Amino acid sequence: MHELLAIFIFFFAVIDPIGTVPVFIAVTRGDDEKFKRKVVFKAVGVSALVLLFFVVAGEQLLNAIAIPLSAFQIAGGIVLLIFALSMIFGESKPETEIKSVRDSTETAIFPLAIPSIASPGAMLGAVLMTRNEEYTWVEQLMTSSMMLAVLAIVLVLLLMATHVHKLIGDSGASIVSRIMGLILSSVAVTNILNGIAHYFGLQVFS
Repeated sequence: MHELLAIFIFFFAVIDPIGTVPVFIAVTRGDDEKFKRKVVFKAVGVSALVLLFFVVAGEQLLNAIAIPLSAFQIAGGIVLLIFALSMIFGESKPETEIKSVRDSTETAIFPLAIPSIASPGAMLGAVLMTRNEEYTWVEQLMTSSMMLAVLAIVLVLLLMATHVHKLIGDSGASIVSRIMGLILSSVAVTNILNGIAHYFGLQVFS
């Protein structure tokens, strides 16, 4: 039980269900309830598929194309940083132009499913916590179940996010999204620095 709890806490930290709520509010601001529900289910579903893919084949894929985990972590951190900066400074295109070309699937995949829910840290965690040389298939199955439990929490919190949005309004959502962008940028820089440290064999300081 202690090991399962530790795994659950680990995935709760790297997936960050609470931190995903402001991102969801920001990217669905002004959309109707039906659109938001579609986005929630698609985002969580895509995230589950992506993370399960990394559980099953992530290690083999990265090894096959000779990509070290540290390089994957750096690349993911850069993508997350770009998204975080867009949250802080706003979109480069008018919001009406963006809304005219996007749909629920597009919004669900980016930025919600990737990189907010299935973050670079979550993908790395899925690979590292299920390495074939260290864990049996039973242990990998238990790890996957804890990961899916965290995604279920994400689903519930996002479905409740519309009620939060009603309380804080558009102005509040804008403020929250910019604050969360600053936090996400810090997480992104941390991922990049940790990836560089691991690549060069340097000591990582928390």
